[in-house]
Amino acid sequence: MITRTFLFVAALAIPMPLVAQDARSARLDGRLDGTTEAVVLRALDSARTRGLPMDPILDKALEGATKKAPGARIQAAVTSLLGRLELAREALAPNPTPRDIAAGADALAYGATREALQTMRAIRPNDSVAVPLGVLTQLVASGIPIARATRVVADLLRRGARDEQLIALNEDVRSYVAAGATPEVALDVRMRGLNAVLPAGSGVMGGDGGLSSPTTSALGGSKKP
Repeated sequence: MITRTFLFVAALAIPMPLVAQDARSARLDGRLDGTTEAVVLRALDSARTRGLPMDPILDKALEGATKKAPGARIQAAVTSLLGRLELAREALAPNPTPRDIAAGADALAYGATREALQTMRAIRPNDSVAVPLGVLTQLVASGIPIARATRVVADLLRRGARDEQLIALNEDVRSYVAAGATPEVALDVRMRGLNAVLPAGSGVMGGDGGLSSPTTSALGGSKKP
């Protein structure tokens, strides 16, 4: 009984972040070569000390292991992701959630700029931007150019679009593309429906399917490796 109590108290004394990190490290056991695992563990520790989400790093490493990617490629991907997480946190300051940071890092990987993330935060200063950034990323993945996808999402946020409306937009675009429509046409069709139910913006209607504004002209960037 004394031993059991001692173990319980000792467990309570272990900082929860360390317990969580041990659990993450266990998921890597035997999946990577020694050098790559060491790089991933250093990245996880760096994320922890900087207050960045660790799960995206672990997921990226495990994805590489599942796909049997070379160790050097996994190391580069993890290192690059750590940098994007840091950049996303800075761009989405002052109090981004872990989901915000992870979504921002994904958007950066698909070509979104730091300024684009800052714009989303400025439009939604007190609410999560994880869904808008996730939809932006998915629109680009569906074939919408990054500049247009960014303008559309930013405009919809300004006009008060809810997360569920943004999610529905993304799902419909993907469905139309799967049915044979081009990504641009699919977005045009879906935007007509949203334009009918959302307040008009203050800019001039443009080819982005929404209302353009001077502040969104340079929000897109080139795709990162």
